This record gives sequence, structure tokens and C-alpha cells, in this order.
Amino acid sequence: MKVEDLSMQIILYAGNAKAFLHEALHDARNGQWENTEANREKASAELLKAHKIQTKFLQKDAAEKLASPPILLIHAQDHLMTVMSEKDLIGEMIHMYKNQHDMKKQIEQLLQNEKRQEERSGEKL
Repeated sequence: MKVEDLSMQIILYAGNAKAFLHEALHDARNGQWENTEANREKASAELLKAHKIQTKFLQKDAAEKLASPPILLIHAQDHLMTVMSEKDLIGEMIHMYKNQHDMKKQIEQLLQNEKRQEERSGEKL
């Protein structure tokens, strides 16, 4: 397969991964944890495909000392590395959303308990 075609595959897989990651973030914002994890797994699978193609290029370059890489390949690698960084950041953001949702539940539970105690105290008087 030609370098240009493989470069486009890297861009495609990285773009798919980015879309899945942003869906996961959206799901996390809405507390849809199963969807969040499913989209993160899909993103990881797409990144793995792109990374395998990149690894082939690196191995070929190491073995054959290829001429300077085409701009499209550089662009593809830039896409891949950017999405890999986004994956890490979005993972942290999802963790923060999870903590936020958990704390919200705890606060709601505390408020409900407090309300019940006030109602019981009013009944005793």
C-alpha cells in the first residue's frame, strides 16, 4: 500500500478515535457511565489501529532509512499524537465528572436525610 493511503488511514482512525472520545465526554457529563466506557473502548481500538500503521512506518524507516517523509505522513502523525494527548486529558475530565456526580448524589442524600429528621422532629412536638 502506498504511503499516502496509509497516511490517510492513520488520519481516519485518529479522527474516529477523537469522535468517540468526545462522545464519551458528553456521556460522562450526562452521567451515562456505560456509554462513556463503551466509547472510550471504541476510541482505544481506533487508536490502536492507527498506532500499528505508524509502527510499521517507523520499522520500515529504521530498516531501510527512507527518504524524508511526505508531508501527509507528518500531518497524519500530528493527528495521531494530538488525539492520544486528548485521550489522556479526556480521561481525567471523565474522572472529574464521575467525582462531581458522586458528590452531587451524596449531597442530595444528606439533604433528604436532613429533611426526614426535621419532619420527624416536628411530629414529636
